[in-house]
Amino acid sequence: MEALATIARIAAEAGDAVVDPAAAKNTAAAASAGYAYGLAAIGPGIGIGIIFGKAIESMARQPESAGMVRTTMFLGVAFTEALALIGFVAFILLKFA
Repeated sequence: MEALATIARIAAEAGDAVVDPAAAKNTAAAASAGYAYGLAAIGPGIGIGIIFGKAIESMARQPESAGMVRTTMFLGVAFTEALALIGFVAFILLKFA
């Protein structure tokens, strides 16, 4: 019986706790920025997958052009990855602005 009283007292004290609004806002901002960047990274991730898939298919069909295809593939990956980095910077700027 004493254990139930102790649990009830602890629950009542926890219910009276004051939530810091600034901490809640920072947590929500961090969570939303992470979620938004995750969404922004989906497009470049799909794009890089398509680039690598098509490059492998091209090298398998014409092995003599593998050098040129590989160079073009890495340029395409660099430009596609730049989109993800731009999204990351944009969300960081929005978070701290």
